[in-house]
Amino acid sequence: MARKRNERFEALLKEAAWSRAQAAGAFVRVASESNLTDYTRIARQHVQHWVDGHEPSGQAPIIMCEALSRRLRRVVTAGEAGFTAPNSPAQGALDWRVDPLIALNDLGSTDLDPDRRSLLRGGVYSAAALALPAESWWVEMAKEPPSAGKSAQRVGRGDVESVREMTLAFSRMDQRRGGGHGRSALVEYLRSDVARYLVGKFPDDRVRRDMHSAAAEGAYLSGWMAFDNGEHDVAEPYFALGLKLAARSGDAPLSGHILRAMAHQALDLGLFNKALELSAASIDRQRYESATPRERALLGVVHARCLAASGQKKAATKTLLRAEDDLRSAHDGIEEPARTFFFGQASLAHETACTLRILNDQKGAIDQFGRSVRTRGAAFKRTHAVTLGYLGATQMSVGRVEEACATWSRALDAMEEGVYSGRARQRVLEMRQLLSPYRRRGISAVVEVETRTADYLRTVD
Repeated sequence: MARKRNERFEALLKEAAWSRAQAAGAFVRVASESNLTDYTRIARQHVQHWVDGHEPSGQAPIIMCEALSRRLRRVVTAGEAGFTAPNSPAQGALDWRVDPLIALNDLGSTDLDPDRRSLLRGGVYSAAALALPAESWWVEMAKEPPSAGKSAQRVGRGDVESVREMTLAFSRMDQRRGGGHGRSALVEYLRSDVARYLVGKFPDDRVRRDMHSAAAEGAYLSGWMAFDNGEHDVAEPYFALGLKLAARSGDAPLSGHILRAMAHQALDLGLFNKALELSAASIDRQRYESATPRERALLGVVHARCLAASGQKKAATKTLLRAEDDLRSAHDGIEEPARTFFFGQASLAHETACTLRILNDQKGAIDQFGRSVRTRGAAFKRTHAVTLGYLGATQMSVGRVEEACATWSRALDAMEEGVYSGRARQRVLEMRQLLSPYRRRGISAVVEVETRTADYLRTVD
């Protein structure tokens, strides 16, 4: 029996003004970005088969729909494209209409279940799904939800502090060891203890809001750890979940903090317009105005990087200067949120250097990366290793080969002390790529770093 032509998919290709080859190219770009290497050989004939009625297998429907979504600037679902796609718990977290408690339970259960984890890991980062909701959504989310049932446990101020302390402990571990260490334990804590607290009986609305804020920080941290480990498809729904919980708590600065992280992720993925949109939202009105100086500085430096990536040099420079002023105004008498414990002069210098690199000021970037390395404490081993990786790459860009190798040796020293981080691994891959033109020149420093990078990759892959 002849297959029925997929007219829905064909109509979307026409709307996108794509040939079959162009559609295949867009598909491969999304698959490559999400490290779905099994799908990077899709060609025009595959797209034609799908138009002819053959059902794309595995994650292919999700990848194709994401490519179409980006092209058409709206969310294209598998159903609209005439495909059958596996249901993912990420969809609930990314749908602003889905209650955060439902999203938390679904995400956590799937993330921790070996048999279902593939539904979450192996998806794609969805830029189209991150269209932020209207102002009315934020207002509605901040309203008090229905009262808990009679059998619900009592939840007090001490429980809120317990969640905050636990999240801070995981955050400090992330700074030392990287996002690849301990995230599943955090997810288990969110899914069990924190989820029960969120449906408990609160003595007053302030405690309710504070508990949702504490839960939001935990969800955000789980997303950040996944992002650091290169699991972008996992990070995205946790960031969205954190944003929902922050909105329910009415915590505007925390919403800005999470939007800042989402902008950072989009920036790293090369989605500069989306990154700028998210970073602009992170500093919008109350999110910036009611934040403490240290957090304003953090929001500002990421916004500066996004401006630079979008070609807005003057605005990026002005924003950097404002971030410096904000950090300068932070002092011991101001109570800062625990989530900003890591952000100081070293972090500001790192972010400034990243912005200067984008603006092609390599000398300025080297100076700022060096300043970051000199001022960062030993407790921040993961970030220290990443900064050294960037510093070496920037030194290489101006021909300082042996100096770069010495810097990279220090980076590898830090990484080899139990750092599990996708961002750190990416720096090692960059080292190998940048050293490749020098492999046959007999430079001992190059040979040494090459050998160490190969050994490191064998241990983490």
